[in-house]
Amino acid sequence: MNSTVSVLLTVTLVVAAVDWFAVVTDRRSIEYVAKPLTMVTLIAAVLAMDVTSSPARACFVAALVFSLAGDVFLMLPDRERFFVFGLGSFLVGHLAYVPGLLLLGFEPATAVLGVAVVAASMATLGRRVVRGVAAAEPKLAPPVTVYMIVISLMVSSAFASAIPVAIVGAILFYSSDALIAWNEFIDPKPWGRIAIMVTYHLGQIGLALALVT
Repeated sequence: MNSTVSVLLTVTLVVAAVDWFAVVTDRRSIEYVAKPLTMVTLIAAVLAMDVTSSPARACFVAALVFSLAGDVFLMLPDRERFFVFGLGSFLVGHLAYVPGLLLLGFEPATAVLGVAVVAASMATLGRRVVRGVAAAEPKLAPPVTVYMIVISLMVSSAFASAIPVAIVGAILFYSSDALIAWNEFIDPKPWGRIAIMVTYHLGQIGLALALVT
């Protein structure tokens, strides 16, 4: 990893920490800057990386750009209006991650493990989330179900790559989205928002690091 990437990743972590502080202290004006800026600096870091696969990097950059769009949609004041747009942006981001991860490697054994993990998660946590969404916002149940299938495909692809940092990153991203659904539609927790952001940012950074592992 070259020095430019190290600096940009450090800046990404610092800006992410500022966003976490803003979430904890409910300083929305800071959050409006720090949240998207975290993704911008991470995209810059990915572009500066000496990667093993340029096509994989292109997929990752696309995924991060759509994640940035999703971040912006989900932090707009009229959250109910833009929630589906945010969901759609992240869905496309996960679809971009899938070929990027598979370009980095494919191990049948870990691929099978990944499928087993997401299948178990969908059968337990996933069912609970869909029921919660259907009860709270029936019209959101179908898009949320599709989104869960797509993010499960992304997690399976991370397992298939057999890159530990990618697997950890994907699981953290998955955890962040599960926390969003739980906090939004089932049982809001006072620590929910900060847990969502920490797992999300660390998950994205973990996935990005797969390009240089």
